[in-house]
Amino acid sequence: MRIRTALATGLGAAAAAVVGTVASKPNIDTWYAGLDKPRYVPPNAVFPIAWTSLYATIAWTSAAAIDRLRANGRDAEAAAYGRALATNYVLNGAWSWVFFKGHRLPAAAVVAAVLAASSADLTRRAASADPKLGAALAPYPAWTSFATVMSADIARLNR
Repeated sequence: MRIRTALATGLGAAAAAVVGTVASKPNIDTWYAGLDKPRYVPPNAVFPIAWTSLYATIAWTSAAAIDRLRANGRDAEAAAYGRALATNYVLNGAWSWVFFKGHRLPAAAVVAAVLAASSADLTRRAASADPKLGAALAPYPAWTSFATVMSADIARLNR
């Protein structure tokens, strides 16, 4: 794996994590704690563990996929993957701002759904570079789809 590619995907993941944390951290023990939530919502301690694992996987698999595409002369696909990844990172950070900072629950459910679709697209792109990379990234759209359901249910319960 090229260091430059890994650095770029890793910095993107770190930026998305920081942007999301800035919006969410001050609101978790206050505003979020007062929301009605479905029984299946995991304890707060699960989220940083899940997201840290996902961000590491996104960065690693994306770097490997981009490098594989380039190595196979598929430069246009590698560039498109990079743009799709950047969009995904923006959506990822944006959700926290819409949900935690903006308190716009229905809008956050929509952002979560778009993020889930973007995550599925990244997984498809990674799989086209190497099926093993697609399999490694598959938990990401699964988690964001789960997050979409959670967001929608929280919005519904807190109308």
